[in-house]
Amino acid sequence: MPWLGLALAVSFGTYGLIKKTVPLSSTTSLTAEGVVLGLPALALVVVLELAGVGTLTGHGAVHVALLISAGPVTAVPLLLYGAAARRIPLTTLGTLMYLTPTLQFLWGVLVVGEAMPAERWVGFGLVWLALVIFTVDLLRPRSTPVAAPGPAVEAR
Repeated sequence: MPWLGLALAVSFGTYGLIKKTVPLSSTTSLTAEGVVLGLPALALVVVLELAGVGTLTGHGAVHVALLISAGPVTAVPLLLYGAAARRIPLTTLGTLMYLTPTLQFLWGVLVVGEAMPAERWVGFGLVWLALVIFTVDLLRPRSTPVAAPGPAVEAR
């Protein structure tokens, strides 16, 4: 069972649903997330440093600068995601979430030369076949729903 993949799908789906339904701007909601998670994150950094397994100190200023720059590198895509989640349908947003793993896959195969046995190609093809079917269904024009019949009107 692909537990990690299922956990990621559920967590991102839940995150997108919350972003879609909470009546806050993307900046405000990301700030609220930071406030809620900031204290536990700081506590974790302190605990790891005190235990001697942290990497914040002891590796030089460049290392600290890189760790600090991870904040904006993470925040900007989250701001854009939050803005998009309020503007486009969740079905479209969910389909777009396949772009990053696909680009990472292509980087691994085409640039790094990662081995790609036949069973992985089959799995990759099945995922994209399902996405094509889903997208075609999503884009297919819908007939307008027929209104429920009201009380019978007698002709005079």
